[in-house]
Amino acid sequence: MKELVFLLEELSAKTMLESLLPRVLRADMAFRCIPFEGKRDLEKQLTRKILAYQNRTARFIVLRDQDSHPDCKDLKRELLVLCHASGKADQCLVRIACTELETFYLADLLAVEKALNIPGLSRQQPSRKFRAPDALANPSKELKNLTRNRYAKVAHSRAIGEHLDVNNGRSPSFRNLLSAIRRMESELMTEQQ
Repeated sequence: MKELVFLLEELSAKTMLESLLPRVLRADMAFRCIPFEGKRDLEKQLTRKILAYQNRTARFIVLRDQDSHPDCKDLKRELLVLCHASGKADQCLVRIACTELETFYLADLLAVEKALNIPGLSRQQPSRKFRAPDALANPSKELKNLTRNRYAKVAHSRAIGEHLDVNNGRSPSFRNLLSAIRRMESELMTEQQ
């Protein structure tokens, strides 16, 4: 069975992906989102989860926030070591949300405007910090301030995911995640033929 498995740091990433992926993937591509209880839990269980996964042809995408880690490339390498330990490294890709998942949302204020029903919010997109939100130190705080505390991490991640523009290029980490999804889907489609 063609299947993409997302191993995620938290529930909010799961709810966002569950509403985004049906617009990105082919209809015959199955996907499963497995959230962990934070980055430590993800790192502790990652190798075992991949190793124990029953679908031998599944592809895995690991998504974790950079948070306060000083270097996203080093963090990615650390997670890749855990994937290698599973013996299925060739079936895994790691993507880092720089610095948090909310960066994806700040890169697409029209999606936030629609999801939270805050008219005019997208007019702030041209402002410098929202043109390149991957550089923000605390995107979740920025999003809460911008929405006047209306943003709720899990509940609104699903709603925002329904509206995210899959062609939005303001967040390189969002673009890299979509590129990984398309790459893994393409590999599965080629392999299944």
